[in-house]
Formats: sequence, C-alpha cells, structure tokens
Amino acid sequence: MLHSEAEYVGSKTPFSPLLDQPQLAKFFLPCIMQSLSYLGSTSDFYRIAEGLILKSPMKVSEENPNREGLETANKNAINIERRILEILGSHPRIVPYHGFSTNGIYVSEARLGNLQKYIDSHNAELGVYQRSKMCEQAAEAVLHVHKKGVIHSDLRPENLLVDQVHGSYVSIWLCDFGGSMCARLGLDGGHLPDAPFFDPRMKWESTPATDIFSLGSIFYTIQTGRWPYRDSPPEWSSVQEKQAYEAQVDGWLKRGHFPPVSHVIGGNVIRGCWDHQYKTAEEVLKAVRSEMVAPTRGSVCIDAN
Repeated sequence: MLHSEAEYVGSKTPFSPLLDQPQLAKFFLPCIMQSLSYLGSTSDFYRIAEGLILKSPMKVSEENPNREGLETANKNAINIERRILEILGSHPRIVPYHGFSTNGIYVSEARLGNLQKYIDSHNAELGVYQRSKMCEQAAEAVLHVHKKGVIHSDLRPENLLVDQVHGSYVSIWLCDFGGSMCARLGLDGGHLPDAPFFDPRMKWESTPATDIFSLGSIFYTIQTGRWPYRDSPPEWSSVQEKQAYEAQVDGWLKRGHFPPVSHVIGGNVIRGCWDHQYKTAEEVLKAVRSEMVAPTRGSVCIDAN
C-alpha cells in the first residue's frame, strides 16, 4: 500500500491532478493500486491509474538474512533512476516520468509491453521497414542518454518499451535506469549487461562503448526475431539453462566469433557495433538511417495491435 503520508514531488503532467493532492492520494490510491507481474530485479510495479505506474523498491522476505542490505540497495536503485530521469527530461524515446513520492517513482505505462515480448508475439507480422524503424528509435534513445552524460549500462530488449503503433512502426521508450551511471552527478548503479549484450573482451566498466555494443545485439534481435546464437525466444526452463547459454556465448564472443549477419538488413551496422567501429551513438544512428531505414522505406508492413 501507499504510505498514508506520502509526499509527491514532480513536474506538471496529465496525472498531476491526481498526484498533486496528498489527501486524495492518501485515501484513494491504496484502493485502486493493482500489483503487476512485471519482472524486475530490484522493483515492484503497481498500476495506480490508467496509464500510470508506480515503480517501488522491491520488498525482501523477512527470512532472508541479507534483507536489510538488499532493501537498501533496492531503494538506492530507485533513487538513482529518479535522478537520471530528471536529468534526461521529456523526450519521445524515454519513458515519461511523472515525479516521485516516498513510495517510489511514477512513470507512464507502455500499452504494448516491452520490446522482447512484442517481437516474440508479432515476429511473423513485422515488416523490414518497421524493424528498421525500431532500430532507429533504439539508437535515438541511446544518443539522447549519452548526450546527457548518462550510460544506461543494461541495454536489452526488455528495457525498451512499446507504447503504441504509429502507421508502419511502433513508438519505443527506453526505461530502467536504476543500474545506470552518470559520472557528472556521481551516480553509479553498478550494472553491466548480461550476454549477449555485453562484450566480455571489454573492461568491466560502464562506458559509451558498453551501450554501443549492446545496440548491436538489440539490432540483431529486432531484425532476426531472436537473440544471437539462439533459435527461439529467450524463455528459460531453469537458471542453469540461462547460465549455460551465457557462458557459451561469452566464450564465443571472447574469441571474436559472432553470428553471420551478411543476410541481415543492416548487418554491417550490427557488426560495426560488435567490432567497436562506432565511437559515438550519433555515428550509430547515422549508420542505421542510411543502411537500415533508407533502403527499406516504402516496404509493405503489417501493423500489430
């Protein structure tokens, strides 16, 4: 439940009439909060109004001997995410932020879920231009983040949200900044991506190159409908299966072995991200527009609702 004396702080948004009234929040929000099944490693999610999500630090079982430390870490992740969302401001490729309270942060809910689930559900229907526009929007998000001095440091399809379909392509938001880094503000969530979105040949530190490599694997997933070195959606029957996949992929990537991309739309861009040919997200975006979007413009696409 919401704390009865929660104090809301935020800029004016469509949800301000609800969040700006503490007495209304005190008595009304606990009644309408709906727990959601989103999978977060440090957070719980609640729908408190149509289109509005409360992201709250995950509670840890009282039986866990590390409960206090884990809950402190979860609260710290939410605080880092709040400060980074404030830095990023309003942008069409960033999940809309509506302020915070003692319970957590308020963000918009993406109507079509995350990008991984969207691809898994609609892979057979997605056209080449729609896929290329998804890649463009992912690159736009990372470019904005980097311009603000932030490294996301955990880029993967689950952290890209799909809000709605516009014509022949979807609208994507980047989310989940609890593990991100902003050196200017002394913020470091301490995350690095898992395989296949991290280059094991690199140092274990967050840099722009970390995100650019991740983009290569995200582009591959968008264009092919699957993760590198995997023939089916990333659904694991056990933790051991996931760990075995990551260990195997890490081994290949350490040796510089990547899936063939000559047959993939924008394959040169994907390989360029993996081989660190691009030094900035701006270079990546220009390449995506020239080698993915432009050649596929005019292709027939099917809208997936």
